[in-house]
Amino acid sequence: MQTADFLIVGGGIAGVSAAARLAPHGRTILLEAEDGFGYHSSGRSATYYHFGIGKSVVRGMTAFSRAHFETVGANGTALSRPSSALFIAPPEMLAGLDALEAEMRPYSDGLERLDADAVRAVVPVLRCGGDGIVAAVLDRTARRLDSEALQQDYRAAIKREGGRSIAGARVVAIARDGAAWVATTAAGDRFAAPVLVNAAGAWCDGIARLAGVVPLGLRSLRRTIIAFDAPPGQEVRDWPFTKTAVDDFYMLPESGRLLACPVDEVPSEPTDAQPEEYDIALAAAKVEHYTSLAVRRIGHSWAGLRTFTHDRVPVAGFAPDADGFFWLAGQGGYGLQTAPAMSAIAEVLITGGAWPAGLTDWGIAPAHLAPERLGVGAV
Repeated sequence: MQTADFLIVGGGIAGVSAAARLAPHGRTILLEAEDGFGYHSSGRSATYYHFGIGKSVVRGMTAFSRAHFETVGANGTALSRPSSALFIAPPEMLAGLDALEAEMRPYSDGLERLDADAVRAVVPVLRCGGDGIVAAVLDRTARRLDSEALQQDYRAAIKREGGRSIAGARVVAIARDGAAWVATTAAGDRFAAPVLVNAAGAWCDGIARLAGVVPLGLRSLRRTIIAFDAPPGQEVRDWPFTKTAVDDFYMLPESGRLLACPVDEVPSEPTDAQPEEYDIALAAAKVEHYTSLAVRRIGHSWAGLRTFTHDRVPVAGFAPDADGFFWLAGQGGYGLQTAPAMSAIAEVLITGGAWPAGLTDWGIAPAHLAPERLGVGAV
């Protein structure tokens, strides 16, 4: 049996970032069920940093995380680059745009209100005026994140501190042995530590059940993205991430192509999510509704799961019904853009460090993320 001080289950961005922060404090082992890290939600994200989603806690964690994203990884690779976000509104979404602008303004000093002509100048293919897009908010503080660079940088940090990251280690049993949690993998390998961090994404409630811990009642929702060719001769690289003010559609450039999403939320069991034909067709239809583009051929499509608590705020904290079992769950669609904050939170709550002043500045306290707020597992 291999022993450690911290055992992290789940090798998505939540797990690797937490392991990187914990590794300097003691022996750390990270277990990932799949053969590669970030295979599920972390590897299927639109990878944008912006303030157009989430409640105030999420926006505050996003703002806190900015400094990390502006750095360069250990191998010299930039972790992100500036790339604006544009939030658009046809007439029926104007109230939603007003509300969104008000919610974003405390977190960004780069907001600009645009009329239809200005919107058209930013993204020429958008249908503007009349029943189309009549206003937008442009956020120049948004950034495009490099999810693979982030993953590699965190795993390198784990290794530098003597920690271990093990792929293909699917946990099938968890038991308590004295003061330690013992996790057994499908291959029969056993790992033990007094602190077990449950960062298994859509599988977090399942990991809790294996450990005899009361689950949080997490909901996994499938979301679909399509990739299609940009208009011939049209340079799209500098187009912003473009999203409706009310959740209905988003589009962004990617390697000379365009990605589009119908902002679907289809309930799903934890699984290797695959796109459904209806959702693929819906994405294409929304492209043609909001833009002048014709989606003649879909080059690629995929789906991922976004896992939420009932209040859509992530969880970070020890389970009230199980000593040493730490929840790091429910990151929804903002796991990448809040990873630096979530991992810093996990570090201080697990090791007893001081709460980061930067989080206090954004009005975030441990209670906002505590599992007790969800009303489960209380003793």
